[in-house]
Amino acid sequence: MKRGLALGAAVALSAGLATACGGGGGGGTAASGGGKPVVGVDYPRSDTDFWNSFIKYVPQFGAETGLELKTSNSQNDISKLTANVQSFISQGVKGVVLAPQDTAAVAPTLQQLNAKKIPVVMVDTRPEQGDAFMVVRADNRAYGEKACKFLGEKLSGKGKVVMLQGDLASINGRDRTEAFNTCMKASYPGITVFGEATNWDGAVASQKLQTQLTANPDIKGVYMQSSFALSGTLQVLQQRGLLVPPDDPKHVFVISNDGIPQELKEIAAGNIDATVSQPADQYAKYALQYTKAAIDGKTFKPGPTDHDSTIIQVRPGLLEDQLSAPLVTADGGTYAGVASVKPGDSSLWGNNLGG
Repeated sequence: MKRGLALGAAVALSAGLATACGGGGGGGTAASGGGKPVVGVDYPRSDTDFWNSFIKYVPQFGAETGLELKTSNSQNDISKLTANVQSFISQGVKGVVLAPQDTAAVAPTLQQLNAKKIPVVMVDTRPEQGDAFMVVRADNRAYGEKACKFLGEKLSGKGKVVMLQGDLASINGRDRTEAFNTCMKASYPGITVFGEATNWDGAVASQKLQTQLTANPDIKGVYMQSSFALSGTLQVLQQRGLLVPPDDPKHVFVISNDGIPQELKEIAAGNIDATVSQPADQYAKYALQYTKAAIDGKTFKPGPTDHDSTIIQVRPGLLEDQLSAPLVTADGGTYAGVASVKPGDSSLWGNNLGG
């Protein structure tokens, strides 16, 4: 993996990533006994391959960034997240990394941290209300658009597809859903989309896919908004005799979203057709580097970064670093202007996770 943001003099030289000295966040110089700033990281869940990969990367990049980490797991429960943050505060952390799945209910927690001048970096999701030092996220609307264009081209603009949505209480679920629907209506009006809310639950996704295939056996495409639905989707397709090679007329084209190692293997095997690689490694890397920057009193502004991304201003008081998330396909082709890479590409985090 390439070295990323050099948060110091090098950052000031990067276009769009100008830093300015200011008051240190979270009480300035307080640190652990070893001189390292103490940062709290709340993991949102540990029941998916994607988030387990993120959890594996955090200690690695925490050590590289020179931080002492306190970690917790809110298990997709906003009340647990609130309690975990209270524990972090009592432990004297100087910064907090959060990835709340309920992006509305986190606002009071952000308000409390801001009042205590403890900088917050958000990962994967951004809050409906409230400020954070930085949001580290990929462009989730681009996820939906890439999935739309891939399926639209594979189906030649005609047919039926199922979209297995995430949680519509999450900005991620809404962004992916709205972008997919908007793209389909504008570019592929001959494709009918059946949207199914699943709350990021694999069992729910499997049951709803079964129902749709019973009602519409001519469905030819599936968009899974996350790898949570991977095993269930493959099982359903296999049970119905639809898990066949891409050149078989019965093949159902499937695109996912995460880029976990299993997705890459299934693309190579011809069982699914594509994914959008959501960068679990860089989520951990840059979340921790931005947290360290906040503690050191650095600031950022909108513009291109030195790591192939762009910082945007979502609203006053909230910046988002939109990391790169490539389309991955079996042939590495270009679909409606969207370039892709093959599943064996060495740049993909799913090929670099290690043992």
